[in-house]
Amino acid sequence: MKIVSFRICPFVQRVIGALEVKQVSYEVEYISLTDKPDWFLKASPHGQVPILIEPAGVLFESGPISEYVDEAYGDFRLHPEDPFLKAQHRAWIELAANNYLVQCRTQRSMDEKSLEDNLAILSTAFDKIQVALGDGPYFSGRELSMVDTAWFVLLHRAYLIEQCTAFDFLLKFPKVKRWQQALLEVEALRRSAPQRFVEEFANFYLHEHTYLGQLMRVHRGQCGVSSDASCDADTLAACCR
Repeated sequence: MKIVSFRICPFVQRVIGALEVKQVSYEVEYISLTDKPDWFLKASPHGQVPILIEPAGVLFESGPISEYVDEAYGDFRLHPEDPFLKAQHRAWIELAANNYLVQCRTQRSMDEKSLEDNLAILSTAFDKIQVALGDGPYFSGRELSMVDTAWFVLLHRAYLIEQCTAFDFLLKFPKVKRWQQALLEVEALRRSAPQRFVEEFANFYLHEHTYLGQLMRVHRGQCGVSSDASCDADTLAACCR
């Protein structure tokens, strides 16, 4: 099994998180989204990552790929068996995925006002999921679910922002914060981020031209290095989903 990926794409991290939790063997090939190879454009109908390549063919879009991984591999399921509960979980997963790009825009905010405006939109999702959380430690109690793997993408990146800048996206959401801490202790989920992820994340989101990058400079004495990214926050939807 091969995953074709862009290194800091949240949708790719969602898929790899599911693969790691299910203990599935896989390899990853990273491509440049500004110079997509012809074979990739033929394999991906939208020209987006991730795609999954199996002997049987190619799957595209992170949602169906994650569902396939859960159904085809391992002796346990991340989705509940009950049809109603499964539908509920899928709805919460959709809420997470719908906010990946919102979080990307928030992280790339150029000034304090933009950060506040974007964070207000993102916080709506955190407010909704906080109401749905039980006693934990995970979304469904003591067993990991696909909801956890999907929301980990948002929570992991919020953790990196806090570590680098001392700005906490989850300050007003204590139950979400506890959930975040529980998921960060799951080694399989931590492996969803590739090597050098923090550096590349900082270079894309926390450089001198972003407000959070300026906070990072105050907090750590340096910020990320603005680099030529494969796509910016406004066009990330054309890169991965």
